[in-house]
Amino acid sequence: MISVAKLNDFQRMWQETSREVLAAVARVGESGWFILGREVEEFEKKLADYWGLQHAVGVANGLDAIEICLRSLGIAEGDEVLTTPLSAFATTLAITRAGAAPVFCDVDETGLLDLELCRDVLTRHSEMSWLLPVHLYGHALDLQALESLRDDFEITIVEDCAQSIGACSRGRVTGSVGQAAATSFYPTKNLGALGDAGAILTDRDDVAESARALRHYGQSSTYVHDLAGLNSRLDEVQAAILARVFLPRLPGWNERRRAVADRYREGIDNPAISIPPIPPGSESVWHLFPVLVNGADRESFMTHMGALGVQTGIHYPRLITEQKALESCGGARIEGTLERAVRYAACEVSLPIHPFLSDEEVDSVTVACNSWRPR
Repeated sequence: MISVAKLNDFQRMWQETSREVLAAVARVGESGWFILGREVEEFEKKLADYWGLQHAVGVANGLDAIEICLRSLGIAEGDEVLTTPLSAFATTLAITRAGAAPVFCDVDETGLLDLELCRDVLTRHSEMSWLLPVHLYGHALDLQALESLRDDFEITIVEDCAQSIGACSRGRVTGSVGQAAATSFYPTKNLGALGDAGAILTDRDDVAESARALRHYGQSSTYVHDLAGLNSRLDEVQAAILARVFLPRLPGWNERRRAVADRYREGIDNPAISIPPIPPGSESVWHLFPVLVNGADRESFMTHMGALGVQTGIHYPRLITEQKALESCGGARIEGTLERAVRYAACEVSLPIHPFLSDEEVDSVTVACNSWRPR
């Protein structure tokens, strides 16, 4: 059976972009320079300009981007970092790899980190000075509230923008409140590479300088290693493809995602399916389109959608606090209960949303949702 709607459609993306992608690859091949050259420099400049920040530093992936942000900002062994339990595990893995300890508090009704709960935790734990929020699903957290936390508690914030490139909060871009931000160009992202890649965004010269050293074995100059760094270099081929082919298309691709989300929000009408609210002031770019169904009915819903040719996914079926890997990092310290995060993990289903969905496919997803009945 041919899917009516795929979660992602890389074949269609290739059909649209293949000629330009191959030209970018040829350009790199003909240059004879494959690592940290002009293509990376050009992409970093274009990305920083797009984001409205002073610096972009290309790295190998989004996990490294978060870790390098933390280390560039001076995180120390044992420092506690307040973060969300509902995200990809990479968010927390970056904290532990940097030698710090994650502390988790619940999400709000949108599925994003509850900033009011964060305020309560920071009030009760004055020694805590790090916050790592995630702009999940392509939504933007309330940046006014985030800025207030930063200033009131004098904390260091690293924003995880892996899912939110192009998203704004009341006209302000995600990644602009924290001292640094990290993003990923994993292929499924709104701006995805043809493989792994990531970047660090910051207005601080010292953070950018440190990040450039850390990504390249910690070198301040050739064979001079002032820091214990990583091998996390964005290669020329990915940079060329991102800068020359995909980044120019990103505004249009994000607008299409918004149009698809609008059709879903207007058309899905089933009392057994709820669409989570958008954070106040968020101008979302809809990396994902989550809906919530009763946890006991999730398998039934996904089976129903699949039978009608609609691919679905789950983001995320197990909280980070439940991951066995945390045991080797000292376990999970939780502030309060994780009631809403638990509900998301049990009930969330992601519907197809990408720039290459046709209106007919979007309508087919809507019809499939509306025709489902719980067991």
